[in-house]
Amino acid sequence: QVQVVESGGGLVQAGGSLRLSCVASESIFSQSVMSWYRQAPGKQRKLVASIRRSGSTNYADSVKGRFTISRDNAKNTAYLQMNSLKPEDTAVYYCKAEYTPLNRQHDYWGQGTQVTVSS
Repeated sequence: QVQVVESGGGLVQAGGSLRLSCVASESIFSQSVMSWYRQAPGKQRKLVASIRRSGSTNYADSVKGRFTISRDNAKNTAYLQMNSLKPEDTAVYYCKAEYTPLNRQHDYWGQGTQVTVSS
């Protein structure tokens, strides 16, 4: 059974930092595109950042220059380093593993971790 588990959320003051971690099953991690999404209350879930197997990255405009996504294939873990946090970054953050064996896409989601930024 594939598992995706996030951790690292919490309460932080504006301007502070947090690092989120996402551990995925070894059977899929190294072959997956890993992404972080967030969902604020009453809003749609949106892509924050993604990292491909090659290490190439993509960021939402709202977090460019403040957030950094990375991955450690040896630890089956993806990270989201969040700096200069703003109250508008408050949301539940979800990790997704996009696994595409034989051109068939399978998306595996974690349960989410709450990030709250106080002003």
